[in-house]
Amino acid sequence: MSDSLKDQLLGLGFKAAPKPERTERKPEPKREHRPSGGERPQAAKPGGGKPGAPRDGRGPRGPRPDQRGGGKPRTQEEIDLAKAYALRAETEKRERIAAEQAKQEAARVRREAKAKLDAFLVGKALNDAAAEHARHFPYGGKIKRIHVTPDQLKALNAGELGVVQSNGRYLLVTAAVLAEAKALFPDAVALEVDPNAPPGSDEYADPQYQVPDDLVW
Repeated sequence: MSDSLKDQLLGLGFKAAPKPERTERKPEPKREHRPSGGERPQAAKPGGGKPGAPRDGRGPRGPRPDQRGGGKPRTQEEIDLAKAYALRAETEKRERIAAEQAKQEAARVRREAKAKLDAFLVGKALNDAAAEHARHFPYGGKIKRIHVTPDQLKALNAGELGVVQSNGRYLLVTAAVLAEAKALFPDAVALEVDPNAPPGSDEYADPQYQVPDDLVW
């Protein structure tokens, strides 16, 4: 509407239309932003630290080494004592291993020596199935015996023959074979008479000396 028309209308008694009141627009409340996937924001840890941060002097896997045992660090004396215990345990372990290895080695050597002796004695025994005289002798803490003929008994008491233990049997052998057997496996020598020994030193050499069969030694 032009100003001239407006003035004419006002002159005729028309009133100007009142201007509409302006209303203040309130700001809309801010919406909380949530991450995609429905995850909620992680709440802050007590104490203002970041998630996973150590608290109270503790590391991610426990207290620091100087806080173990009530928070007191180990003294130098305790450290030295622990080292001494560890060293002694290691020394004892090595000694046990060495002793076991020595034992196994000795057993191996003994087995090999016996095997050589048994092979050496094949065909060299002079035992007579018809022998009637029992020659007794001490061996292994017990009284043992071997049956011999009268001539064998004399040769045995003179040191010309000897007795060797092999596979649970007592074999009568010559002095030369006895010497070889002694060199291979000394523990197998059951009876070796010294011809230079004074008379009466071997009481079991007397053929009249008999030990009852039921004697418990």
